[in-house]
Amino acid sequence: MTLWSVQWRSRSKLSGARRHLIYREGLPVLFRTRSKARAFIAKEYGYIARRKGLRAEPHGWRMPRPVRVRIVEEKD
Repeated sequence: MTLWSVQWRSRSKLSGARRHLIYREGLPVLFRTRSKARAFIAKEYGYIARRKGLRAEPHGWRMPRPVRVRIVEEKD
């Protein structure tokens, strides 16, 4: 099954480049469509685009991106 998730991104001299999926309540945030993932990003993380201080050092935050993820069920 292929779904969409949200990838956190940051890049700073102190920490280097970092990327990871965003989790809520112990599970990755998943969406059926890219547009729903983008709407979530705008609602929850839109303030990053307006705050230059968060994008500059030492934070280096970037706007999260929608990414396609594949869910694979494995049997033991």
